[in-house]
Amino acid sequence: MRRATAAPSAPSSGDVFQLIRNGAAQTRSELGRLTGLSRTAVTLRVEQLLATGLVTERPDGGSTGGRPPVRLAFDAGGGTVLAVALGGSRAQVAVCDLAATVKVLRTLPVDLADGPEAVLDAVATELADLMKESGGDPGQVWGIGASIPGAIDVGTGRSLSPPVLPGWGDVPIVEHFTPRFATPVVVDNDVNALALAEYRKHPGVQDLLYVKASTGIGAGIVSDGQLRRGTLGAAGEIGHIKVTGAEDLTCRCGDTGCLETLAAGWALVHALSAHGRQLTDTRDVAELVRTGDPEAGRLVRSAGRALGEVLAGAVNLLNPELIVLGGDLAHAYEPLVAGVRESIYQRATAMATQRLRIERSALEEQAGVMASAVMALESVLAPRAVDEVIARRDGELTRSRPRRPE
Repeated sequence: MRRATAAPSAPSSGDVFQLIRNGAAQTRSELGRLTGLSRTAVTLRVEQLLATGLVTERPDGGSTGGRPPVRLAFDAGGGTVLAVALGGSRAQVAVCDLAATVKVLRTLPVDLADGPEAVLDAVATELADLMKESGGDPGQVWGIGASIPGAIDVGTGRSLSPPVLPGWGDVPIVEHFTPRFATPVVVDNDVNALALAEYRKHPGVQDLLYVKASTGIGAGIVSDGQLRRGTLGAAGEIGHIKVTGAEDLTCRCGDTGCLETLAAGWALVHALSAHGRQLTDTRDVAELVRTGDPEAGRLVRSAGRALGEVLAGAVNLLNPELIVLGGDLAHAYEPLVAGVRESIYQRATAMATQRLRIERSALEEQAGVMASAVMALESVLAPRAVDEVIARRDGELTRSRPRRPE
């Protein structure tokens, strides 16, 4: 005997919003055709979305008489998201609109060795100050996106124990923001957030690797249109894979032979300092390359070869269409990508590289906060999240209505 199957539920207001946000529907009639909803049901959902500020109505301008046609559009200015991008030596905080466009940005120096309490509290305070100075309405903040250089349990918002950041394991990242902001907080690894942002910038690409080459090295994986974090959120931790030529080199994780010992910013700073160059961070390395320093160019190309050795294995395993190189070291792009290409095309199979493209990140200076904002928006503007906001609003309106006299 067959079990009765539940009838599929009708598209919700959140589902309707996604069609408007993605540009799939611009009128009520298009919404009705795509969803199968009646005219009355479409009107109800559109009115709910208009009340949230997520959707706006605009005259089409094509009327020849009578009531002008109206088009529906996603209103990116109908609210804000706050973004935090925590790096090895600096943090960026920003106020963004609902399309992840940065409206106000501030950068502050940090030292992760100071520990999570000091660093995260300073970042949260800076973000609160920036929000006040920008004149933003706290009631219009839809969420906060925060990215950190380490693995994250996205279910709990707690950090997992990283190999190179003592004291940053099992830290409740979310709890450093919730006392100041009454809004959802989304936390993830910085490279995952950047991979997601690059994926949104390449709508025709379903399989990509984002590689952040900066103080450390990590990769974000998008496969079949989905961000892949792995069982413990440690997918993409490529910086500590063993590579040729690094067998006797000690990594900052305490092991030997890691990719980072040849290709990470900290290792290049150390190597160039030993050759008499005056520099303090990865950006200084990239600047030396841009000014034509031959030793810096040689070392960065060599770093690219080591990175390409690891990426060749990833190419064979995942068969991405696109590899995006980002991070501070990508500012020395030409020698870096030359080394990466050399190793990948020597080591990966012809089939896996047949359609492979390698490009520099287009996110540039605001990459981290834009990625954090995109990450937050993927969560707080998802259909279920939008439906929950509407349900809370409708419940508050019902409670605020005066009772009829008996």
